[in-house]
Amino acid sequence: MEWWLIYLLTGAFVGFFAGLLGIGGGLIIVPVLISLFTAQDFPADRIIHFALGTTMATIIFTSAVSLRTHHQHGAVNWPIVKNITPGIFLGTFGGATLAGSMTGQLLSVIFVIFIFYAATQMLLQFRPSPLFQLPGRFGLFLAGNVIGALSSLVAIGGGLLSVPFLTLCNVKLQHAIGTAAAIGFPIALAGTAGYIANGFLQSETLPDFSLGYVYLPALAWLVSASMLTAPLGAKLTHSTKTATLRTIFVVLLYGLGIRMLITIL
Repeated sequence: MEWWLIYLLTGAFVGFFAGLLGIGGGLIIVPVLISLFTAQDFPADRIIHFALGTTMATIIFTSAVSLRTHHQHGAVNWPIVKNITPGIFLGTFGGATLAGSMTGQLLSVIFVIFIFYAATQMLLQFRPSPLFQLPGRFGLFLAGNVIGALSSLVAIGGGLLSVPFLTLCNVKLQHAIGTAAAIGFPIALAGTAGYIANGFLQSETLPDFSLGYVYLPALAWLVSASMLTAPLGAKLTHSTKTATLRTIFVVLLYGLGIRMLITIL
């Protein structure tokens, strides 16, 4: 089977919706990679680790592009990024290290719970009302730890966690989204480093062309396609069909979550 073509199509699909809806594609990529890696006879108890590690590596590239775009529009609050990044690095690397010691089944359960949370958040388009003032440096460090750790366990850029947190802390939505995009870059770097390191430490034998828990052929094709289609999706952001496409994406998330749940049970 031409695996590269499936990776390419997956990247194209995810890139389009990422550009259209402003969301990361990790929640789609991980279940697809689990299926593909299973078919390619990857070590059974490490399949989800490879899926999470490879997905986290793709976020390095997509978050860099997103960061640059938001910075050009003046939507990144750099003092917040500066103060939260140390906690992000520590929490994300720690989360990836923790993932390396977890069983595949436990990681799958955590991922399924989060995919249902994300789908419901998108369905309801939930945005919390401002309740607090932005905490100081230590508070942001702690928040970064939590956001980073959870993000690394489910291979996301953190936007689904960072945006609600910043909104709660009275940051304007536009700046919350832009700042979350910037935070996604250190999350991706630290998470990828963690999955690479733990792949070498936890697995005696790794598939060819893998770097720890990052499978390089999948990474290359996913990134190549998503970088091409993301601008196409972004151009349709204000289309009247966006709501319909959002609904389709949410249904797909629920479907993937249910499929994974059935597999676990």
